[in-house]
Amino acid sequence: MSKPAIGLSTHIWNNNARCVLLLALYPVLVAVIFWIIVFLLGMGSTKGMLPQAEIDPLGAAQGAVYVTIEFLPLILTAVAIWFMIAWFSHSAMIRKLAHSHPVSREEEAELYNLLENLCISRGIKMPRLEIIETHARNAFASGIDDKSYCITVTRGLMNSLQKDELEGVLAHELTHIMNRDVRLLIVCVIFTGMFGFLAQLAWSNIRYSLFYSRGRRDNAMATIIAMLVIAVVLWLGYLATLMMRFALSRRREYMADAGAIELTKNPEAMMRALMRISGRDRIPETTDDIAMMCVENHVPFLGMFATHPPIQKRIEAISAVTNTNIPDSASLPPVSKKERFIRDKDQDGERLNPWLIRGRRK
Repeated sequence: MSKPAIGLSTHIWNNNARCVLLLALYPVLVAVIFWIIVFLLGMGSTKGMLPQAEIDPLGAAQGAVYVTIEFLPLILTAVAIWFMIAWFSHSAMIRKLAHSHPVSREEEAELYNLLENLCISRGIKMPRLEIIETHARNAFASGIDDKSYCITVTRGLMNSLQKDELEGVLAHELTHIMNRDVRLLIVCVIFTGMFGFLAQLAWSNIRYSLFYSRGRRDNAMATIIAMLVIAVVLWLGYLATLMMRFALSRRREYMADAGAIELTKNPEAMMRALMRISGRDRIPETTDDIAMMCVENHVPFLGMFATHPPIQKRIEAISAVTNTNIPDSASLPPVSKKERFIRDKDQDGERLNPWLIRGRRK
């Protein structure tokens, strides 16, 4: 028992250290990208402003250093403002991206009780609960501290899993919170969002210049080239931050599965849950950032990078560690009506379609 405890403590320590490292490196990354933009713009504009002058890379580099140092307070201020906005608004951002809505004990008593019992068993504060009204079967945790931690599940997951299987998924997400995986993911998602926004802004300006500056071809072309350089550099910065995210080991999913089994003492239920989720995890109208946070994501990020280990390998790992036989996927027990969390009425008692109630809550 001592070795897993040491491994888990090291994992949590590493996650906390990575959060601090990412926060410390982010202003440096922004400053480097700012320097590259100034350098490239200086290289491209020197001859246009001074026709008789020769392009001097060393001079452009020194000039970029000077400009970057001059603007460094502004860069740090912009990063701090973005961080403060993300820190206080990340819950609303995640809810908007996922199209979820919060629920209370009165609205989803059985689901609430399942999570509450798990939290009581560990003596930790209960996260908020939210639901996405979709047939997809998935769940994810979000937040950065006890006040903002939240577990979000889909209606499809609730209606397609047995109670003990759903408990296993909730325990999996609760383990992500306890292991600080979720904090590290949110920090990564928040900061990469800034580069993505700026890159989209640059591309938008390029399109505007193409369509509305035809009468001034020389100036328009210079503007387009400048904005194209900026956009390319920003996308490189975005990809650099993405690489930071993919440096987050997929091992976190194995550890969350192990933590779920430790909480529930029911490895077979966890394996059955993964089987029911397999191939049905994709949440419509959501983003790759949300998919990366979910209990399962079978679609590679950007079409290239796997964010989760294959479900079959996760099931085999659970079976090997716990000496539990793998259930037969073809004969999974059906989910009885008593175990379904189907909402067919709103707060006013009006009958509704459970898949069309998104946005009806205040």
